Amino acid sequence: MASTMHLDVVSAESALFSGDVTELFAPGEMGDLGIMPQHTQLITTLKAGELRYQTEEGENTSLFVAGGIMEVQPSVVTVLADTAIRAEDLDAEAAVAAKQRAEDALNGKDPEDLDYEAIQAELDAAKAQIEMIHRIGKTLR
Repeated sequence: MASTMHLDVVSAESALFSGDVTELFAPGEMGDLGIMPQHTQLITTLKAGELRYQTEEGENTSLFVAGGIMEVQPSVVTVLADTAIRAEDLDAEAAVAAKQRAEDALNGKDPEDLDYEAIQAELDAAKAQIEMIHRIGKTLR
């Protein structure tokens, strides 16, 4: 049984990671997923949240993903994220401001002008970013 699997994480903006990992945890739409080498095949949608993996060297890394798709093969995992941000690049103040904008949009506009689905997705992503920032212990800049 192989002790690693190849992981590719890409977003519309850039490729964030390509390498061998020993484990992966992803925010699946129906719940969090733990993926190990030789995992059974699956394709799932991702919700906004933390994507964590451990490299072959033992380095633990976190990325924020705001939705996307993950394909799992026994020795290869591909994450196609709508948006992905490295943990060290997360901006707590921007996340709080995005959350406030989405809440204001839901509470103060003419209902016929709103795209509730898009605003709710923005709100969910901002909340997930704030939660991840708190979990990794990053402070406000």
